[in-house]
Amino acid sequence: MLRLLGALALVALVGGAWGWWHLHHWLPPRADYPVQGVEIGAEDGALDWSTVKGIGADFAYIDASASASARDPNFVTNLEGARLAGLQVGAVHRYDPCQPAEKQAANFVTTVPRDADMLPPAVELDMTAEHCLMRVNEAKVESELMTFLNQVETHTGRATILKVSDRFEAEYGIAARIDRNLWLVRDRFEPDYAGRPWTMWTANTRLSNEIADGDLRWVVVRP
Repeated sequence: MLRLLGALALVALVGGAWGWWHLHHWLPPRADYPVQGVEIGAEDGALDWSTVKGIGADFAYIDASASASARDPNFVTNLEGARLAGLQVGAVHRYDPCQPAEKQAANFVTTVPRDADMLPPAVELDMTAEHCLMRVNEAKVESELMTFLNQVETHTGRATILKVSDRFEAEYGIAARIDRNLWLVRDRFEPDYAGRPWTMWTANTRLSNEIADGDLRWVVVRP
């Protein structure tokens, strides 16, 4: 019995190790998703962008701003580095439903240059309003988000991509309410929580690598 229990424990250990390795090294097949890239922020540290391109990135979405006043300190450096390496670039704003849309849009437009060569801007919708000091209902979240989108799109001249997490979608059902391209997130398996097709998919949020301080967020585009 002890030998059997030991063998089962060993199998579980090996299986767990393989699962961890697979998750941290898996990439969607290039044959199925020809266009692939990364999302990068200050937490990734200083990058060798030629190496990022070398591992297969065609584009980089770069964290630019968050809420009403926060800005990614590496945005300008990352933007310039990615462009010099020949990657297409776009900018991401992390939306805060507790803060006024006008202030968040102002934060984004003063951080991100008006540039027709950039990819469409993306807004990350993950934070919910449950911890706001003042109550923000579902209708308010939608109306404020539309204000943000209108102001950002006036600045960029491009429709914004909604990067919607599963918890935000479960809370507000925003994918059915706002007609924009979707960027969904789910490790390893294609996401379906938005109720309609996605345009971009973060397929691995924990891709192990030697070019960043932590795990990379690997993104693909629907063919």
